[in-house]
Amino acid sequence: MIIDKDSTATIAYPRKLRFYQLLYFQVLFAIVCGILLGHFYPHAGELMKPMGDGFIQLIKMIIAPVIFITVSTGIASMRDMKKIGRVTGKAFCYFFSFSTIALVVGLAASNLVTPGKGLHIDPASLDISSVSEYLTGAKESSILNFILNIIPQTLISPLSGTNILQVLFTAILFGIGISLTHEKSKPVLDFLLALAHPIFKIVAILMKLAPVGAFGAMAFTIGKYGVSSMTHLVLLVGTFYVTSAFFIVVILGAVGYYNGFSIFKLLRYLKDELLLVLATSSSESALPSLIDKLEKAGCAKPVVGLVVPTGYSFNLDGTNIYMTLAALFIAQACDINLALEQQVLLLLVAMLSSKGAAGVSGAGFITLAATLVVVPEIPIAGMTLILGIDKFMSECRALTNLVGNAVATIVVSKWENQLDVEQLAAKLDERVVPVGYELGEIIRKN
Repeated sequence: MIIDKDSTATIAYPRKLRFYQLLYFQVLFAIVCGILLGHFYPHAGELMKPMGDGFIQLIKMIIAPVIFITVSTGIASMRDMKKIGRVTGKAFCYFFSFSTIALVVGLAASNLVTPGKGLHIDPASLDISSVSEYLTGAKESSILNFILNIIPQTLISPLSGTNILQVLFTAILFGIGISLTHEKSKPVLDFLLALAHPIFKIVAILMKLAPVGAFGAMAFTIGKYGVSSMTHLVLLVGTFYVTSAFFIVVILGAVGYYNGFSIFKLLRYLKDELLLVLATSSSESALPSLIDKLEKAGCAKPVVGLVVPTGYSFNLDGTNIYMTLAALFIAQACDINLALEQQVLLLLVAMLSSKGAAGVSGAGFITLAATLVVVPEIPIAGMTLILGIDKFMSECRALTNLVGNAVATIVVSKWENQLDVEQLAAKLDERVVPVGYELGEIIRKN
């Protein structure tokens, strides 16, 4: 890193890492190794499952403290309750709008491509027992249960659990409490700000294990299911991936262009997180580092703290595309022609069910089951047709969800005038860092 002492500005040049030291290269290499092991030695690949599961558990272990500290300190620094409500309101307006657009895109893609046409499946011949556990989850994912589940048993119990919404609810209340008591709570705020340093250092340490987790997850997936298991339904998988790519590049790309940033540059900036999500099929695995990167890209800490965790439950663009696409695939495969009004009903039901199962493990499949329960024209047993390939589709769901939440955070930050545009451009362009950016790091290293 260099400081130009002859100029009026301090300019920092980040140290160039060798390619093998970059996290995205290490994760990519691990993915390739995992695919090769799973393909040529399937049994050995299946044995690698604990490596992937262990890494995800480590990340989940740190998610609650990261969200609690980020949200509570962010709200405490606002000191304006109207601003908190305004940020939350704008975020939910964005979530509702683009979740609906995602559902419509999935519906349109299924009608255009008709991936299930010609299979001529008799619903009576399908064994529903293989998806019975998802039906149980769907029945438990009502809107009422969802709302009640946001309220934790105690103030501190969410910190020992994995329910993101409970952590978020508690953090918001705690942040408001600090904000309203001002100077009396300053020692508490100072403690939380100091605690953030070791917490995010732990995140950095855990991320060094990402290649290990990526290797184990990918080896298990290929070893157990095999690439060949999706060949007979490759049109559905391909349609989903192309539709999701269209949503990201065209729709979110247009949103980015309107708000002054390139979606392609954002994808490059988030390449480490995207590869990690691709390998683990879990967008949660990248949540802590996503929060950190968005803050470094110029988004205000309070906005990041509110929008990102909330978006992980309410802004699931990839899941929404999957729901309407998969539902119509089942109808087409069973030779069921849905009229326009029936498809509109499907869309409306999906809008509600996608919120009711937010934060539930296996939410993609459960939300589909919850939707089909209310739309009797489509047989629930048809879910067995896509059960075998759901693992391959879950990766695309998670990737799209991650990108959608990153875009949402930047947009809401700009709406609130809480976005450092120059800092965002510097990060996305990977160019010279302007004066004052990470100044402490510059001074320490020089």
